Amino acid sequence: MVSPALRTWLPPLVVGIGAFVAARLAMMPGVGFWDTAELQAVAPVLGTAHPTGFPTYVLLGWVVNQLLAPFGEPAFRMNLFAGLSVAVAAAVTVDLVRLLTRSTVLAMSAGIGVALTGIVWKVATHAEAHALHLALVAILVRLLVGWEEGRRDRTLVAAAVVFGLAAGNHSLTLLLAPPIALYVIAVEREVLARPRLIAACVGAAVLTVALVYLELPLRAGLFPAPLVYGRPDTWDGFLYIALAEQFRGALIGPFDDLPAKFADLVSRTVDAFGPLAIFLPLAFVVTAMRRPHYALLTGSAVAITCFFAASYVNAMIDRYYVVPALLAWTWLAIFGEGVARMAATGVDADGRQRLQPVVAVALAIILLVPTFIEIDERYQTIDRSQDTMARVWVDHALSVMEDDAVIVSWWSYSTTLWYAQVVEGSRPDIDIIDDRTRLDRDLGDIYDVIDLYLPSRPVYVIRVEPTEIAGVRDRYILEQIEGFDPSMLARVVSRREAGG
Repeated sequence: MVSPALRTWLPPLVVGIGAFVAARLAMMPGVGFWDTAELQAVAPVLGTAHPTGFPTYVLLGWVVNQLLAPFGEPAFRMNLFAGLSVAVAAAVTVDLVRLLTRSTVLAMSAGIGVALTGIVWKVATHAEAHALHLALVAILVRLLVGWEEGRRDRTLVAAAVVFGLAAGNHSLTLLLAPPIALYVIAVEREVLARPRLIAACVGAAVLTVALVYLELPLRAGLFPAPLVYGRPDTWDGFLYIALAEQFRGALIGPFDDLPAKFADLVSRTVDAFGPLAIFLPLAFVVTAMRRPHYALLTGSAVAITCFFAASYVNAMIDRYYVVPALLAWTWLAIFGEGVARMAATGVDADGRQRLQPVVAVALAIILLVPTFIEIDERYQTIDRSQDTMARVWVDHALSVMEDDAVIVSWWSYSTTLWYAQVVEGSRPDIDIIDDRTRLDRDLGDIYDVIDLYLPSRPVYVIRVEPTEIAGVRDRYILEQIEGFDPSMLARVVSRREAGG
């Protein structure tokens, strides 16, 4: 006979392991470019990432880097961290859906569906704060539903702590505050008359955020890290990072062109769920009927997150939809449970006990059919297992640069160079001057930097903006380095003579 503990833990564990295996098969083998390389560099040295600093990611990433020391270089360990985060999210989804539906097979179906949804699978393949965001939000939602079931104050306080950790990882978490408040009040209106509980929850969330954000000024000042973004050791610098002032203008026209934004959301939903997308509105209606409080929480969370993401102009905005994808899978599972109950309606009690699980199994399989039909195409789309481009690039770049060189770099390449220099200890003699570095050191524009160092040190330049590439070519004589496009790496030989 299977023990109760095994029945409880085995389904989430199986799905979590399966999710990790899927992530591992498509996982990047080492260092990347762009934000990926930044997170691979910052976490192992307990540094500070770009706004909002991602201190929860950095702290947990540092711990994971230590624990996974036998499993390859730090960059790969951070990629493993993403895979493990998605595995946790999938496993928690199983436990969450089982609590909501009392059906283990539908719960496992939802967990597998989450892990193999294109965008979720994608963020599991390389160092990515959104993978941890998904795991923390899954835990948060599970705690909230657990609180509704048991009404234990400590569960709600634990949810507040997880909210604080999630907010320290990604500011998207703040969008969940209104849905959570509505949910808590809807479940237990009397909570408004319990100021101590409210104070405990708010205090737990605020204290958690404050503690993790201490990492920024401490590692920039008292215990300096080798890689720090901005100047978070000053009050103004801390607020600049923590409040993401750099991206303040990225939310553009939230109420503009709503039909086009809705069409884009529909397109994303179809891409993620295939033919199941047509059932999502009905699944939400069934969720509202069977679990009205949960529908209030998740429906408002999905609506607010999608509305924000539709108007936020930033790179790879598809990552902002990982939590809506998870919540939509829980709706589908609740829909399946409702259909299973309807199928057993009119059958006597003994027949209902036999029929309902059979129908649930059939529906669990049906829900995964579109995923498994498209699984090869999804894998081919997100597979990064052979992606060694950044490693090849950085090794070649560092090998050709002269001693004591200065490289006027651009973000996506700067992060890879930082990883090689700060984490691996390669080429400590070179000075990597990113656009962020220019601001922090008050060095002026890229031409000021080149002019400052050109008389005394070898200078290399990486630019990607066409106007800047043209500007550098107009002002300087460049030497193309074998194996590189001039925009990726070129040596500045000298200034051009006036009129030359």
